[in-house]
Amino acid sequence: MNNFVTEAINLKSYSLSESDKIIVMYSKDRGLIKCVAKGVKKPKSKLGARMDLLVANKLMLYKGKSLDRICQADVLNTFNKTRRDMDKIFYSMYISEVVNNFGIEDDPCSKEVYELLYKALDKISNARTKEEILISVIKFQLKMMQVSGFGIEFETCLCCGKHLNDEKMYFSSNMGGVVCQKCNEPLHLKTVMPSRLRDFLNAMVQFDFDYKSEYEEKATEKVCTVCYELLKEYINLHSSKKFKTTRVQLSPQ
Repeated sequence: MNNFVTEAINLKSYSLSESDKIIVMYSKDRGLIKCVAKGVKKPKSKLGARMDLLVANKLMLYKGKSLDRICQADVLNTFNKTRRDMDKIFYSMYISEVVNNFGIEDDPCSKEVYELLYKALDKISNARTKEEILISVIKFQLKMMQVSGFGIEFETCLCCGKHLNDEKMYFSSNMGGVVCQKCNEPLHLKTVMPSRLRDFLNAMVQFDFDYKSEYEEKATEKVCTVCYELLKEYINLHSSKKFKTTRVQLSPQ
């Protein structure tokens, strides 16, 4: 059969003709997919707002030779609270770009990545504070890197294998983790990783979006921003595609 059903989140779109668009999505069953939304630009289109960015749909698709065609779309989540807040829009677009940059077609981890993106978008949408938004993004960054094969080592020195407790340590984006002070002497890494910051990040890797740990309760916006920026640099370094979202500067609210 040429028809198949899947759940997918809209990541980006391109104009194809006066009435049609190509929608890039991340699907639960097939990873990254590109689909034609016929007539979506027309005022009376049945697809309409369902093809907006950052919308999760249950889709019926027709398998084409080069591009699949969207036959039917039923909305699962519009993450509507995001659309009224510039911070939420920015960070939601950022994590969707991470998925677009690291996701692949026929991804064997498609279910895990889809659910990770869905949960993160939902948490951002319902966040009440900037800290809650950033914590959701940090959890996503760390977990997405694990799934993509770029998991970060926080507990042992990457050079000598020593378990690191409260001693001074450094972070290497190139190597993907922490290095003890002694091993850093010939490396000359500049990014100091305080043990409390390391413990916070290590907790974020382990805990689900629905679990609020003591680390989250104590986290300030400054701590969260430092962690987000650190992980953003790491992700940028290991991405084969350049990021566009992070070039946008949000104005203070």
